[in-house]
Amino acid sequence: MTPREGTPAPGRYGEAVFRPERAGEGARIDYGALAYDDLTLARLRALGVGPGWRCLDVGAGTGTVSRRLLDEAGVAGVLAVDRDVRFLAERPMPGLEVLEADLTDPDFAPGRFRLVHARFVLMHLPDHERLVARLADLVEPGGLLVLGDAVDLTSDRTPGTPYTAVMPAMWQGLRTAIGTDVSWVPSYPRLLRAAGLRPVAAEIHVPPLSPGSPISRFWADTWERSREAMLATGEVDDAAVDEALRYLDSDDCAALSAGLLTVWGRKPGGTAGPTE
Repeated sequence: MTPREGTPAPGRYGEAVFRPERAGEGARIDYGALAYDDLTLARLRALGVGPGWRCLDVGAGTGTVSRRLLDEAGVAGVLAVDRDVRFLAERPMPGLEVLEADLTDPDFAPGRFRLVHARFVLMHLPDHERLVARLADLVEPGGLLVLGDAVDLTSDRTPGTPYTAVMPAMWQGLRTAIGTDVSWVPSYPRLLRAAGLRPVAAEIHVPPLSPGSPISRFWADTWERSREAMLATGEVDDAAVDEALRYLDSDDCAALSAGLLTVWGRKPGGTAGPTE
């Protein structure tokens, strides 16, 4: 979810690091889309998303998922929501409605939808249980809530590489600068069940890191934009970040990227569809 200018940095995704007006920010978001959109669309279509569905895409970014829902799944319409819609407004298309809004706003109530989808959004926001419940409330009976966020696969048992030296510093720096917290993401299934959704299921995808791949370019751009926040942790210096960037773009890279955990659940009532 991209930020609105002029809002304070603490607890607000992006204002202190990922400014949309900064050159190349749209491309950085699109690199992430290239790495994950095929998986997301395949999962949504396997769950039955298709013609006649009215969909809400929260934190739509540049709108790649929204547009593919219209183009490939043939849904009836998509409301694409973001706190800054400059990237969405650049690429209008029939069936795509754009709304500049904030999920954390108490007045956020755009209606009910057959599909509510949010990817790489909640990890940047506080009050996770409340926000999951809010998104579940926007799902019509029989409809789906599908959430995706990052899971960090580095640990004290991970072999030491330039990549594993930098990633923990990135997560720590982003948590301090903009409130990002991926430590709670594995609790998604429990939160969806607590919101009354049944059945609930989950899967994880880890894209391979290879020189010049979309996910490698995404992380390289992310490290550059978050370099100041990373250095502020005291865990890495400029030389370590530069070494990690070279490693990421080399054939020596044998690290695990952060995974995408996707979790889905269905609102009881209405007409049920596929669950797997």
